[in-house]
Amino acid sequence: MAKITPCLWFDGKAQEAAEFYATLLPDSHVDKIYRSPADTPSGPAGMVLTVEFTVAGQQFLGLNGGPEFSFSEAISFVIDCEDQAEVDRLWDALIADGGQPGPCGWLKDRFGLSWQIVPREMNEMLQDFDQDRARRAMEAMLTMGKIEVEALRRAFDGEAVAGMTAR
Repeated sequence: MAKITPCLWFDGKAQEAAEFYATLLPDSHVDKIYRSPADTPSGPAGMVLTVEFTVAGQQFLGLNGGPEFSFSEAISFVIDCEDQAEVDRLWDALIADGGQPGPCGWLKDRFGLSWQIVPREMNEMLQDFDQDRARRAMEAMLTMGKIEVEALRRAFDGEAVAGMTAR
């Protein structure tokens, strides 16, 4: 395990979550599953207590801690996407089976964990030296749920985007 490993608290679904997250990106896998050697406040001896897993090379620990705590948007994972196809694939996978789309590329997966699905090109637009172009891209992004790269490009280039006027 790494020197610092994020620990994610689940209500009995750490293994299910780890197995799902391991399907999302390359260099992702479930590493180890540990069962509780004794009864705990979150469950009986023999239950899955923790799961070590890796997503895109980043190690995590999933803990079946019970219902006392849940995730909030104060913590989210940002995925730097190569293109619209990767945005679409990850967005669809993460909102499936009970996930919830949110604004500006944010969503919650079915376990309640927040993610930001961000096309790399968007970050480049928002950091452009031409502040008018960057502002137009930002304003377009603020109208979106899932980020649509082509609409961002049109706004960035000064073309009218549905619901917006070019300035």
